[in-house]
Amino acid sequence: MNSIGRRFRVSIFGESHGELIGVTLDGVPAGIELSEQDFEKDILRRKSGAKGTTPRIEADAPMIVSGVYEGHTTGAPLTVAFRNTNTHSSDYSLFSAMPRPGHADLTAALKWDDCQDPRGGGHFSGRLTLPIVAAGVVAKKVLADATILDDTPVSEDGVEARIVELGGIPAPSRQLSSFQQPAQSPASPQPEGLYPEWKQAIDAAINEGDSLGAVIECIVHTIDPGYGEPFWDSIESAISHAVFSIPGVRGIEFGDGFGAARMKGSEHNDPIGPGGRPTKNGAGGINGGITNGAPIVFRVAFKPTASIRKAQHTFNFATGQEDVLEVPGRHDVCFALRAPVVVEAMTAIVLADMALLQA
Repeated sequence: MNSIGRRFRVSIFGESHGELIGVTLDGVPAGIELSEQDFEKDILRRKSGAKGTTPRIEADAPMIVSGVYEGHTTGAPLTVAFRNTNTHSSDYSLFSAMPRPGHADLTAALKWDDCQDPRGGGHFSGRLTLPIVAAGVVAKKVLADATILDDTPVSEDGVEARIVELGGIPAPSRQLSSFQQPAQSPASPQPEGLYPEWKQAIDAAINEGDSLGAVIECIVHTIDPGYGEPFWDSIESAISHAVFSIPGVRGIEFGDGFGAARMKGSEHNDPIGPGGRPTKNGAGGINGGITNGAPIVFRVAFKPTASIRKAQHTFNFATGQEDVLEVPGRHDVCFALRAPVVVEAMTAIVLADMALLQA
């Protein structure tokens, strides 16, 4: 299905080269100030055009078509849509016979008996992360109205994500524990926002016709204890469910993550300090599936882009033989460059749903 959430329900629609893509949000409280201009900041963070990203440039102008009246949400379902205007659909005609390795071309055809829209990846495209970002903007506003830490409203910047590793190269300034790091601005997809080592890796991948993956870290700086449930609706389960819906995600870890398996209990356990808050954060802000008052910290692994110019072997269903594929068209060398804001959006969507459930 294409919906998530119980009280704050998010449904996305559209295909990469269709007329429209968009999102419908049900459960948005009435009275929240909202205009098209509110979406600009986060949409720009996802925008393509910088080195390492696709040259497909879209206006990405949001159209609020329901749920807002005179600058405030009405409480009715809120729909935001975006037009697709810069499409080269002929670039994708080859993939019906020769599906791209690592892409959903084949699985979509098998699931839907070749009835899927293959243009631009259709409903599987990273283009569909744009309405997710739009939903995240609204979710952040819901959180800004909620009191989830010491009766203090969360700012719209309370959920922050940034790239901490690109192409296997860690950020030079990265420390072992995010809990001790000061708040930093999310990594920009623009070249000036990248470390020199990352720029070099991107240039090398471009020259080779290849692609790169990355790791994105997300921090929820302030959240009250008590969010989440012990088992099926643990905070990790809810966030992971949403984050794994982002195209290209291959893994997620909270706090010490997989490193905890190499630790002793005395190393991984978080001492409890004054006020019942932990004094370090190996658990990533969560114990027993429930927030413990420390920042939520998790990292997400993004795979390299599947569509690459470099020759790959695949099966040609038109000839019935194995063949060599060199992918044409416009694709990101590292789509994770534009993904920090998408991770933030998914996290805000989950937290907004939980906040409304506990309201």
